[in-house]
Amino acid sequence: MVDGLTTTIQTASLIMAVWSLISTLRGQPMVVPHLVGMAVLELLLIAQAVVSTTLLVGGARPAETATFVSYLATVVLIPPACAVWGFMERSRWGPAVIAFACLILPVMMVRLEQIWDPGLA
Repeated sequence: MVDGLTTTIQTASLIMAVWSLISTLRGQPMVVPHLVGMAVLELLLIAQAVVSTTLLVGGARPAETATFVSYLATVVLIPPACAVWGFMERSRWGPAVIAFACLILPVMMVRLEQIWDPGLA
């Protein structure tokens, strides 16, 4: 796990959550800039997944490898799933779906770091 990348993911995710919550409160549907923001977040998550996978293949192993891999797969799948759901929901609740997903991601990233380095827990 790359700490700087994890922090960037958490920050980007929280910025997206605030932006989406503002859109929800204003009654605005999800628009293309929301999708662009989610795509940037997804690229950051894929980068973290590639780095983590490379470290796993290189021999670095967290204490709970299966749990780590399942969390890693989940964080990579959440943004596209919620972006599709949010885009299909053409009411004000589309951005709310994105906000919810973006509030979950930082927590999951903390958990990934805890699994990777049990001394952080």
